[in-house]
Amino acid sequence: MIYDVAIVGAGMAGASLAAAIGARAGVVLLEGEATPGYHATGRSAAFWSETYGGPGIQPLTTASGPMLRDYLTPLGSLHIGRAQDAGKADAFLRDFAGTGVALHRVDPAAFVPGLREAWTVGVMEPSCAYIDVAALHAAEIARARHAGAQIVTDAAMQAASRSGDVWTIETDAGPVRSRILVDAAGAWADIVAARAGVRPLGLQAYRRTMAQLRTDPGAPAAMPHVVDLSDNFYFKPEPGGRLWLTPHDEVASDPCDAAPEDIDVAIAIDRLEGVVDWHVAAVERRWAGLRTFAPDRLPIYGFDPAVPGFFWCAGQGGFGIQTAPAGAMIAAALLLGAVPDAAVAGIDVERYSPTRFCPRSHKLPSS
Repeated sequence: MIYDVAIVGAGMAGASLAAAIGARAGVVLLEGEATPGYHATGRSAAFWSETYGGPGIQPLTTASGPMLRDYLTPLGSLHIGRAQDAGKADAFLRDFAGTGVALHRVDPAAFVPGLREAWTVGVMEPSCAYIDVAALHAAEIARARHAGAQIVTDAAMQAASRSGDVWTIETDAGPVRSRILVDAAGAWADIVAARAGVRPLGLQAYRRTMAQLRTDPGAPAAMPHVVDLSDNFYFKPEPGGRLWLTPHDEVASDPCDAAPEDIDVAIAIDRLEGVVDWHVAAVERRWAGLRTFAPDRLPIYGFDPAVPGFFWCAGQGGFGIQTAPAGAMIAAALLLGAVPDAAVAGIDVERYSPTRFCPRSHKLPSS
Protein backbone atom coordinates (compact mmCIF):
# COMPACT_ATOMS: atom_id res chain seq x y z
CA MET A 1 0.00 0.00 0.00
CA ILE A 2 1.19 3.51 -0.81
CA TYR A 3 -0.08 6.24 1.51
CA ASP A 4 -0.49 9.82 0.40
CA VAL A 5 1.15 11.17 3.58
CA ALA A 6 3.33 9.55 6.24
CA ILE A 7 3.77 11.67 9.38
CA VAL A 8 6.73 10.86 11.61
CA GLY A 9 5.82 11.73 15.20
CA ALA A 10 2.44 11.40 16.93
CA GLY A 11 2.85 14.16 19.49
CA MET A 12 0.59 17.18 19.36
CA ALA A 13 1.99 18.48 16.06
CA GLY A 14 1.73 15.19 14.18
CA ALA A 15 -1.62 14.21 15.70
CA SER A 16 -3.18 17.61 14.94
CA LEU A 17 -1.95 17.50 11.34
CA ALA A 18 -3.20 13.95 10.85
CA ALA A 19 -6.60 15.00 12.19
CA ALA A 20 -6.65 18.01 9.86
CA ILE A 21 -5.87 16.10 6.66
CA GLY A 22 -7.04 12.55 7.37
CA ALA A 23 -10.35 12.97 5.56
CA ARG A 24 -8.64 14.40 2.47
CA ALA A 25 -5.67 12.06 2.10
CA GLY A 26 -4.51 8.56 2.96
CA VAL A 27 -2.48 9.15 6.13
CA VAL A 28 -0.26 6.98 8.31
CA LEU A 29 1.04 8.37 11.60
CA LEU A 30 4.32 6.77 12.69
CA GLU A 31 5.23 6.95 16.39
CA GLY A 32 8.54 5.71 17.74
CA GLU A 33 7.26 5.10 21.26
CA ALA A 34 4.69 2.62 22.49
CA THR A 35 2.30 5.48 23.29
CA PRO A 36 1.78 8.70 21.31
CA GLY A 37 2.70 11.90 23.13
CA TYR A 38 5.27 10.32 25.46
CA HIS A 39 7.87 13.08 25.23
CA ALA A 40 7.20 16.85 24.98
CA THR A 41 3.42 16.59 24.67
CA GLY A 42 3.01 14.29 27.66
CA ARG A 43 5.19 16.46 29.90
CA SER A 44 3.79 19.86 29.08
CA ALA A 45 2.55 22.22 31.77
CA ALA A 46 0.75 23.99 29.01
CA PHE A 47 -1.25 27.14 29.22
CA TRP A 48 -2.71 29.32 26.49
CA SER A 49 -1.04 32.71 26.66
CA GLU A 50 -1.09 35.07 23.71
CA THR A 51 2.15 36.70 24.85
CA TYR A 52 4.09 33.48 25.45
CA GLY A 53 6.76 33.16 22.79
CA GLY A 54 6.62 36.79 21.74
CA PRO A 55 5.07 38.58 18.77
CA GLY A 56 6.21 35.94 16.28
CA ILE A 57 4.15 33.26 18.02
CA GLN A 58 1.18 35.42 19.02
CA PRO A 59 -0.76 35.19 15.70
CA LEU A 60 -0.71 31.39 15.89
CA THR A 61 -1.78 31.39 19.54
CA THR A 62 -4.56 33.93 19.02
CA ALA A 63 -5.94 32.05 16.03
CA SER A 64 -5.86 28.78 17.99
CA GLY A 65 -7.81 30.15 20.96
CA PRO A 66 -11.36 29.63 19.68
CA MET A 67 -10.50 26.09 18.55
CA LEU A 68 -9.11 25.23 21.99
CA ARG A 69 -12.15 26.54 23.87
CA ASP A 70 -13.33 23.12 25.08
CA TYR A 71 -9.92 22.41 26.63
CA LEU A 72 -9.29 25.73 28.40
CA THR A 73 -9.86 26.72 32.03
CA PRO A 74 -9.55 30.42 32.92
CA LEU A 75 -6.30 31.18 34.73
CA GLY A 76 -4.90 34.65 33.97
CA SER A 77 -1.21 35.42 33.82
CA LEU A 78 0.54 37.94 36.04
CA HIS A 79 3.89 39.17 34.72
CA ILE A 80 5.92 40.52 37.62
CA GLY A 81 9.17 42.33 38.24
CA ARG A 82 11.06 44.54 40.64
CA ALA A 83 11.60 48.28 40.30
CA GLN A 84 14.56 47.76 37.98
CA ASP A 85 12.29 45.77 35.64
CA ALA A 86 9.98 48.70 34.86
CA GLY A 87 11.60 49.10 31.45
CA LYS A 88 10.94 45.44 30.67
CA ALA A 89 7.28 45.94 31.51
CA ASP A 90 7.17 48.95 29.18
CA ALA A 91 8.79 46.95 26.37
CA PHE A 92 6.43 44.04 26.98
CA LEU A 93 3.41 46.32 26.60
CA ARG A 94 4.86 47.90 23.45
CA ASP A 95 5.53 44.50 21.87
CA PHE A 96 1.83 43.64 21.94
CA ALA A 97 0.32 47.05 21.32
CA GLY A 98 -2.10 46.86 18.41
CA THR A 99 -2.35 43.05 18.46
CA GLY A 100 -5.62 42.93 20.34
CA VAL A 101 -4.04 41.15 23.31
CA ALA A 102 -5.51 42.63 26.49
CA LEU A 103 -2.80 43.71 28.95
CA HIS A 104 -2.95 46.17 31.82
CA ARG A 105 -0.76 47.29 34.69
CA VAL A 106 -1.66 46.06 38.18
CA ASP A 107 -0.32 45.93 41.71
CA PRO A 108 1.03 42.35 41.86
CA ALA A 109 0.57 42.15 45.64
CA ALA A 110 -3.19 42.19 45.09
CA PHE A 111 -2.99 38.82 43.33
CA VAL A 112 -0.23 36.90 45.16
CA PRO A 113 -0.54 36.60 48.94
CA GLY A 114 2.82 36.71 50.68
CA LEU A 115 4.52 38.44 47.75
CA ARG A 116 7.79 39.97 48.90
CA GLU A 117 7.82 43.75 48.89
CA ALA A 118 10.51 44.12 46.21
CA TRP A 119 8.10 42.80 43.56
CA THR A 120 6.25 45.99 42.72
CA VAL A 121 5.85 45.82 38.93
CA GLY A 122 2.90 43.92 37.49
CA VAL A 123 1.19 43.43 34.14
CA MET A 124 -1.94 41.29 33.97
CA GLU A 125 -2.89 39.17 30.97
CA PRO A 126 -6.44 38.13 31.90
CA SER A 127 -7.09 35.91 28.88
CA CYS A 128 -4.43 33.33 29.81
CA ALA A 129 -5.93 29.87 30.39
CA TYR A 130 -4.83 26.40 31.46
CA ILE A 131 -4.91 23.76 28.69
CA ASP A 132 -5.99 20.18 29.37
CA VAL A 133 -3.19 18.75 27.24
CA ALA A 134 -4.03 15.08 27.76
CA ALA A 135 -7.65 15.56 26.70
CA LEU A 136 -6.66 17.70 23.71
CA HIS A 137 -4.07 15.22 22.45
CA ALA A 138 -6.41 12.27 22.95
CA ALA A 139 -9.10 14.12 21.00
CA GLU A 140 -6.73 14.81 18.10
CA ILE A 141 -5.64 11.16 17.99
CA ALA A 142 -9.30 10.09 18.01
CA ARG A 143 -10.17 12.64 15.33
CA ALA A 144 -7.30 11.42 13.16
CA ARG A 145 -8.46 7.81 13.49
CA HIS A 146 -12.06 8.77 12.74
CA ALA A 147 -10.86 10.57 9.60
CA GLY A 148 -9.19 7.38 8.43
CA ALA A 149 -5.58 7.86 9.50
CA GLN A 150 -3.66 4.73 10.46
CA ILE A 151 -1.56 5.03 13.64
CA VAL A 152 1.46 2.76 14.07
CA THR A 153 3.38 2.77 17.36
CA ASP A 154 6.82 1.33 18.17
CA ALA A 155 7.69 2.50 14.67
CA ALA A 156 10.80 4.65 15.04
CA MET A 157 12.08 5.72 11.62
CA GLN A 158 15.54 4.40 10.80
CA ALA A 159 15.94 5.51 7.17
CA ALA A 160 13.98 6.81 4.21
CA SER A 161 14.71 6.99 0.50
CA ARG A 162 12.75 8.31 -2.45
CA SER A 163 12.34 6.60 -5.79
CA GLY A 164 10.25 8.40 -8.36
CA ASP A 165 7.54 10.09 -6.33
CA VAL A 166 7.37 7.52 -3.53
CA TRP A 167 9.23 7.38 -0.22
CA THR A 168 10.17 4.04 1.30
CA ILE A 169 10.39 4.60 5.05
CA GLU A 170 12.17 1.96 7.12
CA THR A 171 10.75 1.75 10.63
CA ASP A 172 11.06 -0.58 13.60
CA ALA A 173 7.57 -1.82 12.70
CA GLY A 174 8.51 -2.51 9.09
CA PRO A 175 8.67 -0.53 5.84
CA VAL A 176 6.06 2.07 4.90
CA ARG A 177 5.58 3.66 1.47
CA SER A 178 4.21 7.15 1.00
CA ARG A 179 4.24 9.97 -1.53
CA ILE A 180 4.91 12.64 1.09
CA LEU A 181 7.02 12.35 4.22
CA VAL A 182 6.18 14.80 7.04
CA ASP A 183 8.78 15.44 9.72
CA ALA A 184 6.86 16.14 12.94
CA ALA A 185 9.42 14.41 15.14
CA GLY A 186 9.98 17.17 17.70
CA ALA A 187 13.44 16.93 19.25
CA TRP A 188 14.32 14.26 16.68
CA ALA A 189 13.29 16.36 13.64
CA ASP A 190 16.81 17.04 12.37
CA ILE A 191 17.73 13.38 12.90
CA VAL A 192 14.71 12.28 10.88
CA ALA A 193 15.68 14.73 8.13
CA ALA A 194 19.25 13.44 7.98
CA ARG A 195 18.00 9.84 7.82
CA ALA A 196 15.91 10.85 4.82
CA GLY A 197 18.90 12.51 3.12
CA VAL A 198 17.62 16.02 3.85
CA ARG A 199 19.86 18.75 5.19
CA PRO A 200 19.08 19.49 8.86
CA LEU A 201 17.98 23.02 9.71
CA GLY A 202 19.83 23.51 13.00
CA LEU A 203 17.02 22.56 15.37
CA GLN A 204 18.10 22.42 19.02
CA ALA A 205 16.37 20.71 21.93
CA TYR A 206 16.46 22.25 25.40
CA ARG A 207 15.54 20.66 28.71
CA ARG A 208 12.97 22.36 30.90
CA THR A 209 12.45 21.32 34.52
CA MET A 210 9.13 21.26 36.38
CA ALA A 211 8.32 20.44 39.99
CA GLN A 212 5.09 20.02 41.92
CA LEU A 213 5.38 21.49 45.40
CA ARG A 214 3.35 21.40 48.59
CA THR A 215 3.70 24.75 50.29
CA ASP A 216 2.63 26.37 53.54
CA PRO A 217 0.40 28.20 53.00
CA GLY A 218 -0.94 26.30 50.02
CA ALA A 219 -1.16 28.00 46.66
CA PRO A 220 -4.54 29.80 46.42
CA ALA A 221 -6.79 28.26 43.79
CA ALA A 222 -7.73 31.71 42.49
CA MET A 223 -4.14 32.86 42.02
CA PRO A 224 -3.13 33.45 38.39
CA HIS A 225 -0.16 31.98 36.59
CA VAL A 226 2.82 34.09 37.71
CA VAL A 227 5.78 34.68 35.38
CA ASP A 228 8.95 36.70 35.82
CA LEU A 229 9.47 39.55 33.34
CA SER A 230 13.14 38.51 33.30
CA ASP A 231 12.25 34.86 32.47
CA ASN A 232 13.76 33.34 35.63
CA PHE A 233 10.67 31.42 36.77
CA TYR A 234 6.99 30.85 36.46
CA PHE A 235 4.56 29.09 38.77
CA LYS A 236 0.87 28.31 38.76
CA PRO A 237 -1.66 26.84 41.21
CA GLU A 238 -2.79 23.25 41.00
CA PRO A 239 -5.70 21.46 42.73
CA GLY A 240 -5.29 20.79 46.44
CA GLY A 241 -3.19 23.89 47.05
CA ARG A 242 -0.26 22.50 45.13
CA LEU A 243 2.06 24.57 42.98
CA TRP A 244 3.77 23.84 39.66
CA LEU A 245 7.10 25.63 39.42
CA THR A 246 9.89 25.93 36.87
CA PRO A 247 13.16 27.87 36.91
CA HIS A 248 12.38 28.63 33.25
CA ASP A 249 15.58 26.78 32.36
CA GLU A 250 16.72 25.96 28.85
CA VAL A 251 19.59 23.48 28.97
CA ALA A 252 20.80 22.37 25.55
CA SER A 253 20.26 18.63 25.16
CA ASP A 254 20.53 15.86 22.64
CA PRO A 255 17.16 14.25 21.87
CA CYS A 256 16.47 11.88 24.77
CA ASP A 257 14.05 10.75 27.45
CA ALA A 258 14.61 13.92 29.48
CA ALA A 259 14.98 13.73 33.27
CA PRO A 260 15.20 16.55 35.83
CA GLU A 261 18.43 17.46 37.59
CA ASP A 262 18.37 18.05 41.36
CA ILE A 263 20.26 21.33 40.97
CA ASP A 264 17.59 22.74 38.67
CA VAL A 265 14.82 21.88 41.14
CA ALA A 266 16.87 23.52 43.91
CA ILE A 267 17.38 26.65 41.79
CA ALA A 268 13.64 26.84 41.14
CA ILE A 269 12.81 26.63 44.85
CA ASP A 270 15.43 29.24 45.70
CA ARG A 271 13.91 31.62 43.16
CA LEU A 272 10.39 30.98 44.47
CA GLU A 273 11.51 31.76 48.02
CA GLY A 274 12.82 35.08 46.76
CA VAL A 275 9.35 35.93 45.45
CA VAL A 276 6.95 34.77 48.19
CA ASP A 277 7.27 34.13 51.91
CA TRP A 278 5.77 30.64 51.68
CA HIS A 279 7.51 27.59 53.15
CA VAL A 280 8.18 24.71 50.74
CA ALA A 281 6.99 21.67 52.68
CA ALA A 282 7.71 19.01 50.06
CA VAL A 283 8.68 18.37 46.47
CA GLU A 284 5.99 15.88 45.50
CA ARG A 285 6.93 15.33 41.89
CA ARG A 286 9.55 16.48 39.41
CA TRP A 287 9.93 15.97 35.69
CA ALA A 288 11.56 17.42 32.59
CA GLY A 289 10.71 17.72 28.94
CA LEU A 290 12.40 18.91 25.78
CA ARG A 291 11.48 22.09 23.90
CA THR A 292 12.91 22.21 20.39
CA PHE A 293 13.61 25.47 18.60
CA ALA A 294 14.71 26.55 15.16
CA PRO A 295 17.58 29.08 15.13
CA ASP A 296 15.12 32.00 15.03
CA ARG A 297 12.76 30.36 17.55
CA LEU A 298 9.81 30.29 15.12
CA PRO A 299 8.13 27.06 13.96
CA ILE A 300 8.79 25.54 10.55
CA TYR A 301 5.93 24.61 8.23
CA GLY A 302 6.44 23.77 4.58
CA PHE A 303 8.07 21.61 1.93
CA ASP A 304 11.83 21.41 1.92
CA PRO A 305 13.06 23.59 -0.96
CA ALA A 306 15.53 21.01 -2.22
CA VAL A 307 14.07 17.55 -1.56
CA PRO A 308 10.69 16.85 -3.21
CA GLY A 309 8.01 15.33 -1.04
CA PHE A 310 9.68 16.16 2.30
CA PHE A 311 7.59 18.43 4.53
CA TRP A 312 8.69 20.13 7.75
CA CYS A 313 6.32 20.46 10.71
CA ALA A 314 8.82 21.16 13.45
CA GLY A 315 10.45 23.68 15.78
CA GLN A 316 7.34 24.48 17.83
CA GLY A 317 9.50 25.14 20.90
CA GLY A 318 7.54 25.48 24.11
CA PHE A 319 4.48 26.79 22.28
CA GLY A 320 3.40 23.74 20.32
CA ILE A 321 0.31 22.98 22.39
CA GLN A 322 -1.15 26.49 22.40
CA THR A 323 -0.52 26.93 18.66
CA ALA A 324 -1.44 23.41 17.54
CA PRO A 325 -4.81 24.12 15.87
CA ALA A 326 -3.52 27.04 13.79
CA GLY A 327 -0.26 25.25 13.04
CA ALA A 328 -2.15 22.21 11.78
CA MET A 329 -4.39 24.35 9.57
CA ILE A 330 -1.40 26.13 8.04
CA ALA A 331 0.52 22.90 7.53
CA ALA A 332 -2.54 21.17 6.03
CA ALA A 333 -3.09 23.95 3.48
CA LEU A 334 0.58 23.98 2.46
CA LEU A 335 0.75 20.20 2.33
CA LEU A 336 -2.37 19.73 0.21
CA GLY A 337 -2.08 22.91 -1.86
CA ALA A 338 -5.41 24.05 -0.48
CA VAL A 339 -6.85 27.44 0.44
CA PRO A 340 -6.05 28.17 4.10
CA ASP A 341 -8.91 28.00 6.55
CA ALA A 342 -10.43 31.38 7.32
CA ALA A 343 -9.15 31.14 10.90
CA VAL A 344 -5.53 31.41 9.69
CA ALA A 345 -5.99 33.23 6.39
CA GLY A 346 -4.54 36.46 7.78
CA ILE A 347 -1.32 34.89 9.08
CA ASP A 348 1.89 35.45 7.11
CA VAL A 349 2.94 31.84 6.57
CA GLU A 350 6.15 32.79 4.77
CA ARG A 351 7.77 33.69 8.08
CA TYR A 352 7.46 29.99 9.04
CA SER A 353 8.79 28.54 5.77
CA PRO A 354 11.91 26.32 5.80
CA THR A 355 13.27 28.38 2.91
CA ARG A 356 14.34 31.03 5.41
CA PHE A 357 17.13 28.70 6.53
CA CYS A 358 18.08 26.84 3.39
CA PRO A 359 17.31 28.75 0.17
CA ARG A 360 20.15 26.83 -1.45
CA SER A 361 19.62 23.62 0.50
CA HIS A 362 20.52 20.42 -1.27
CA LYS A 363 20.26 16.73 -0.65
CA LEU A 364 23.08 15.23 1.38
CA PRO A 365 25.48 13.01 -0.57
CA SER A 366 25.08 9.29 -0.12
CA SER A 367 27.62 7.70 2.21
